[in-house]
Amino acid sequence: METRHLLTGPAVWRWAAVAALVVVAVGFRLVKDDLGTPANLELVTVVTFCAMTLVRSRWAVAVPLVIVMASDLSLGNTAILAFTWTGWLAIGAAALVLRRPMTGWRRYAGAVGFGIGSTLWFYLWTNFGVWLLGRDVFYPAGPDGLLASYVAGLPFLRPMLIGNLVLLPMAAACFAAVERWRHRTVVELAVSSG
Repeated sequence: METRHLLTGPAVWRWAAVAALVVVAVGFRLVKDDLGTPANLELVTVVTFCAMTLVRSRWAVAVPLVIVMASDLSLGNTAILAFTWTGWLAIGAAALVLRRPMTGWRRYAGAVGFGIGSTLWFYLWTNFGVWLLGRDVFYPAGPDGLLASYVAGLPFLRPMLIGNLVLLPMAAACFAAVERWRHRTVVELAVSSG
C-alpha cells in the first residue's frame, strides 16, 4: 500500500523534490572546496529536514546516507568512514520526529532544535571516532586525548552549526510560505467555484 502511495498521486512531486535536493546536496559536497566554503559547511542536514517534512515517510531516514555515500564515491573517505556514515544515519533517524506535521513556531523550533542537535551529535560522534582510531598516534589514549580531539574539532563545528542555524529556519520559512500560498489558492478556488 505504501509503495502505491509513493508511485502515484500527489506524493510524486514531493519525492521528485527530495530527489532534486539530494542531487544538489551531492553536487555541493563535490564542489564546495572549489568554491572556498568553510570546512563542514554542509547541506545534508537541511536536505534531511526537507525530505522528512515533504514526504513524512520512514524512507526519508536514508536521505543523509544516500547523499554521503554518493558523494564519497567520488571524494573518497577516511578511516573514520564508519563514524561519519553512522553519524549521518543517526541524524536521518532523528528526523523521524519531524514526520508529525508542524506549523507556526513549532516548525521553526523543530528546525532549530534539529539543526543544533544534529550538529552537536555529528561533532561529538565523529571526533570520538577520530580519537578512538588515533589513540596513541594522534592523541593520548585517556580522557585528555579525547578532550584534545574535541578541541581540535572546534573549527569544524562552528561552520556546520552556523550553516544549520541559518539554512534550517530558511527551509522552514519556505515551507510556511508554500503552505500559505497553497491555502490561499484553495480558498480562492472554493470561493470562485461556489
